Amino acid sequence: MLDINLIRQSPDDVIAMLHKRQMGGDAGKVHELLDIDRSRKEMVQRTDDLKALRNRVSKEIADIKRTGQGSAEELISQMKTVSDQISVLDAELAVLDTGMEELLLTLPNRLHESVPEGRSAEDNVLYKGPVEFSHDLGFTLKNHLELGRSLGILDFERGAKVSGAGFPVYVGKGARLERALINFMLDTHTSNHGYTEVFPPFLVNQDSLRGTGQWPKFADQVYHMPEDGLYAIPTAEVPVTNLHRAEMLDAEKLPIAYVAYSACFRREAGSYGKDTRGFLRVHQFNKVEMVRFTRPEESYDALEQILSHAEAILCALKIPYRVITLCGGDISANAAKCYDIEVWSPAEDRYLEASSVSNFEDYQARRSNIRFKPDGKSKPEFVHTLNGSGLATSRLMVSLLEHYQTADGRITVPEVLRPYTGFDVIG
Repeated sequence: MLDINLIRQSPDDVIAMLHKRQMGGDAGKVHELLDIDRSRKEMVQRTDDLKALRNRVSKEIADIKRTGQGSAEELISQMKTVSDQISVLDAELAVLDTGMEELLLTLPNRLHESVPEGRSAEDNVLYKGPVEFSHDLGFTLKNHLELGRSLGILDFERGAKVSGAGFPVYVGKGARLERALINFMLDTHTSNHGYTEVFPPFLVNQDSLRGTGQWPKFADQVYHMPEDGLYAIPTAEVPVTNLHRAEMLDAEKLPIAYVAYSACFRREAGSYGKDTRGFLRVHQFNKVEMVRFTRPEESYDALEQILSHAEAILCALKIPYRVITLCGGDISANAAKCYDIEVWSPAEDRYLEASSVSNFEDYQARRSNIRFKPDGKSKPEFVHTLNGSGLATSRLMVSLLEHYQTADGRITVPEVLRPYTGFDVIG
């Protein structure tokens, strides 16, 4: 959530940010917020004046009763009227506060100055790569669907029968390979990169979605269980970030770094007509997520660190990839800056997003009220939150299967995964 003081002091900068995000149509919300803010200030002043009057007259009434000189009935009657006016104004203030919060919740995060201009994904900027690794693919390639079917390790048809399209089933060595990927990534991030592993709930309440920014803007993307007031998580970022909601963090313990595995659930509303084959677009997938809480002045160094931790996984697996910086028109509403890591799919002949690494600055912390005291005695400040996929397995699996296929239709297991699988080849 944006700081209302930023909107008060620099409304033109906020409107410019909206235009950079290709959200110029929301500029009217800035003016509406300023109008509500002015009305609120006037109402607060009127309320404060009436409360000051009530306090002053209440002392007069007390003096009259104490001394027994004169009658306080008229003053008591007047103060009843004043109290009724205060109650009305307090109720109206509550309505204004709710309206301001609802508007603030719909506005996106400010953008870091280094975010490039652009209208869509076509305008994203290459940041690193392509990073190449040698694989012997001098034969007619099969895509991940053909490999999955021929080897009996993926079953999208039965997944569709059980749940619907976009719910894959891993079978036999395919299931073992998926589990090996997850365990390898968790072990790498905890042993080599200093993260504390947590295993979070896969269902969260609305406050948690609001805290990380998925609610209300992306309400149509989450699965909802209305009877219980719970939502299936779109990413482990939601429960892990909310572990510290409404907390004052110990400054000496910052940065705090967590890593978590979770299944992720996304309705992908409005995605019809896009390429939905196999793992290219699914409603349920597995992901290992890195989440950090840092001091504000350290957050952009932390962003580069998280990126390097995700890259380390791909380097260990020897999966070709590149890193791009998302432009203003393609970056998520919650992020101040974001990198996407894309893995190369030789059968699809294109890059596929496998990870996003984002700095949210204080946007999520303000929504979730996560603060710290820089020196233990100073005024509390909001922490900066960051996250990165380390990594999502679905599109990573596409690239892995295609790069490690052999001319006779088998899959060679990447060397770093063999201690986890217990086998070297699938076939």
